[in-house]
Amino acid sequence: MNFTSYWQYSDLVTKSLFFLLLVLSVLSWVTGIIRILQSRKLAACVADDLSQQVEMKRSAVINSDAAMHRLVIEQALLKHIGRYRFASERGLPILGTTAAIAPFIGLFGTVWGIFHALHNIGTSGQAGLGQVAGPVGEALIMTGLGIAVAIPAVVFITLPYVSIDG
Repeated sequence: MNFTSYWQYSDLVTKSLFFLLLVLSVLSWVTGIIRILQSRKLAACVADDLSQQVEMKRSAVINSDAAMHRLVIEQALLKHIGRYRFASERGLPILGTTAAIAPFIGLFGTVWGIFHALHNIGTSGQAGLGQVAGPVGEALIMTGLGIAVAIPAVVFITLPYVSIDG
């Protein structure tokens, strides 16, 4: 079964699921690539910026005792590390949602295709290959699409990004 015959055979629900998976796939790829590029940019400036913040705070509390000096610098570092962590986690909700729901959208497409196969058997009264081949093929395509969309999203989530902790 080629794509043209699959597309002509499929109904509105299957086409909607296909476009939904296509949109999720494009969205996760774009988000993942942007996260990689931002991570590289962030890695280049984190250490210098944190050092600069320490120096600014150090000059502001030069006349205080060691405990106060440590507390002020620690709070400044924690504040800036929190900002960098927030910046490095952008896009994770999109990727996580895509990784979580894409297999289920594919599974729904699978169930829909099996339903069509059973419906064809019921209307024709025969369980021949002609009645089930198209819907089962549709079901398998939807399963594969769901998995193909989820896997890159999971990979983009788990790629090593900038480690703020050290």
